[in-house]
Amino acid sequence: MPSILPIDTPSLGDRSYLVHDGRVAFVVDPQRDIDRVLDLAAANGVRITHVLETHIHNDYVTGGYALAQHTGAAYHVNADDPVTFDRVPVSDGDVIIVSDSMTVTAIGTPGHTHTHLAYALTDTDRPIGVFSGGSLLYGSVGRPDLFGPAHTHDLVRHQYASAHRLASMLPGDAQVYPTHGFGSFCSATQSDTTASTIAQEKLVNPALTRDEQSFVDELLAGLDAWPAYYAHMAPANSAGPGDADLSAPQRADAEQLRKRLADGEWVVDLRNHVAFAAGHVAGTLNFGLDGGFATYLGWLIPWGTPLTLLAETPQQIAEAQRELVRIGIDRPAAHATGGPTDWSGGENLATYPRATFADLAEVRHHRPIVILDTRRNLEAAEARIDGAVHIPLHELLGRLHEVPDGEVWVYCAAGYRASIAAALLTRAGRHVVAVDDKFTRAADAGLPTVTGTAHVGQ
Repeated sequence: MPSILPIDTPSLGDRSYLVHDGRVAFVVDPQRDIDRVLDLAAANGVRITHVLETHIHNDYVTGGYALAQHTGAAYHVNADDPVTFDRVPVSDGDVIIVSDSMTVTAIGTPGHTHTHLAYALTDTDRPIGVFSGGSLLYGSVGRPDLFGPAHTHDLVRHQYASAHRLASMLPGDAQVYPTHGFGSFCSATQSDTTASTIAQEKLVNPALTRDEQSFVDELLAGLDAWPAYYAHMAPANSAGPGDADLSAPQRADAEQLRKRLADGEWVVDLRNHVAFAAGHVAGTLNFGLDGGFATYLGWLIPWGTPLTLLAETPQQIAEAQRELVRIGIDRPAAHATGGPTDWSGGENLATYPRATFADLAEVRHHRPIVILDTRRNLEAAEARIDGAVHIPLHELLGRLHEVPDGEVWVYCAAGYRASIAAALLTRAGRHVVAVDDKFTRAADAGLPTVTGTAHVGQ
């Protein structure tokens, strides 16, 4: 029986797999930092002979090409994908013999992408699981709208058909091993499930329990924005990304940091939002490592902008670099460690206050303030504070001029996005209060909420 070892990337909501029989192994959808895969193979004493891609990924830079180069493994990519590197082309129905006990069959499963493949694993003629990539997920499917509205109508119906194809081809006890669905924006909906079978998905997955039109309508109604950096992932993956360079970037002193800020570069403080609000170098931004660091930094930063990282320790800089190479931000321009007094060069630190929704409920009765909701559209449509201006965080940088004059109280669902927005607004010279609280407490604090599509000023 083959061993199937998941390699989780929680920050992106993705999962890769190393599968071995004790001698040789294949890898499905590896992330860019392939040292994790190589270390796992070495720990199990196996040799990687095949690397399989289910699709040209939209949410991360693949490590597949680099892993195949390191190991000499055959790199299997759909024959219809327009890549610029040498690969072993694979198509629907192709059988890949990995070893005497491991055979993989490619199954065409378009929907998440036009050329998506799943891979069914057979152990001596017994199907034991399917690596479903972005097709059949736990209680969901991969989103079908990443190629734009001109393709969404066809892809969502392909996604429905692909789910039914997998369900009909595989036995009920076959395990399902998706790449997405653990918090990834590539998933149409989210689930807390960490393991499933074809039989279980037939009971709970809307793609297998709804009629086609109901499935299409429900799925499309639940889709919201995806990170802007996705636009850069497929071109990078089609070009065959090389090794990730995780060596430390050059060190910057206080004077160099001031110059980088003056030049309009991004200097990002990786500390948590509480520490940042209490004191930070003026002009720096806050994307804490304790939240969706890479997702939101990659979403907001103008692509190609030089980036300097600030952290308390070298280990935190290294962690941030690892997160960033996964989305194609390969080399920070510089870094500094220590604390804000080390980075400021003696200049006064910038601060802004934090508050709760109870504080907001009290203040709005005593003086005029601007309430800014930075959640995504579907979140705001479900419930938002009456009178709040709604600008999703990922649009804020280009819409700062739309925030009305005055003192701004900014909120999100739990505080992380509000801290990013607060830093952007503070850098723009605004008087900001960051609501560091869960939105679920807003109504209990006495703040009136409304539902429906939000517009600026509403």
